[in-house]
Amino acid sequence: MLKGHQSWKFRRKPVIAASASVVGPFEGRGPLGGDFDIVHGDSLVGQNSWEQAEQTMLEEAAKLAIQYAGLTQDQIQFYVGGDLLNQITSTSYTARTLSVPYLGVFGACSTSMESLAVASYLVGTGGAKYALAATCSHNSSIEKQFRYPTEYGSQKPPTAQYTVTGAGAAVVSESGDGPVIASATIGRVVDMGIKDPFNMGAAMAPAAVDTITSHFRDLGVGPDHYDLIVTGDLAKVGYEIACDLFEKHRIPMHKTRYRDCGMLIYDYDKQMVQAGGSGCGCSAVVTYGHILKKIRKKELRRVLVVATGALLSPLAVQQGESIPCIAHAVAIEAPETDANTALNGAERGQ
Repeated sequence: MLKGHQSWKFRRKPVIAASASVVGPFEGRGPLGGDFDIVHGDSLVGQNSWEQAEQTMLEEAAKLAIQYAGLTQDQIQFYVGGDLLNQITSTSYTARTLSVPYLGVFGACSTSMESLAVASYLVGTGGAKYALAATCSHNSSIEKQFRYPTEYGSQKPPTAQYTVTGAGAAVVSESGDGPVIASATIGRVVDMGIKDPFNMGAAMAPAAVDTITSHFRDLGVGPDHYDLIVTGDLAKVGYEIACDLFEKHRIPMHKTRYRDCGMLIYDYDKQMVQAGGSGCGCSAVVTYGHILKKIRKKELRRVLVVATGALLSPLAVQQGESIPCIAHAVAIEAPETDANTALNGAERGQ
């Protein structure tokens, strides 16, 4: 199953049995608003704090994905997830609510694809029949932790990004007729010495390019293998840097559509989001809401989702440390033919 140095190619392709996305009102007003399962009209979601609101949205997404899969919580063998709050609080408290065996992971904003890759590995190797992958972020809770409280009203430079308020979850199954996980590439840390926490796109772009390049090398494919390659939350600044790096390394990205979740989720002409979106919820809701719907409608056949993350902490930045970054890639394909689905089932002894 291991291909090259850092990729898995699933012989028995795990299936995304169901997914769900929950967002706040600002995200609902964006161009993808119609693709989300729940759009809240209040960013507090009826809770007493931003952190409680974030947890509530994650619980909603997780329970909705399980419901859409036609399962109950006790049928989920493992829950894999993480978020941006200290000690991945929202995810851990959601695990308390779900009462499912739990693996907490942290990849900053890359957590959506990190958790999906780990859940797929569990299912693809026979370690579970059903695994849940989920993550979330909230603009106000993350701004308070990593930058300044929203009440402070500090001005931000054009390179800064707007943290997405949203949660996404997917149920990964060993069989079914949903989109399948074909492969995954686990990223390595790339640090180009950038120390500005208001310029995450520039910091993360080299990690995204490194993982995509590694994916092509390990799997023996090129950009034209995919209908769409989408990075997690590089936004305008990071996207442009990534495009320059692809050209520098002679990677023919012009042979496919290359987009970024941080640029897709908001309307730049109407919503003031600086360089674009970010946060664990960014690639999660775009993938589990928008992209999977297009795959199920057969508007897309093969997609490579590369979620990016800046592995900084406020303390490290205050002490003058640079920002280490990472990106994890998961290849999602349209449902297999009936014959292939039957073969997968036969191989599993079904």
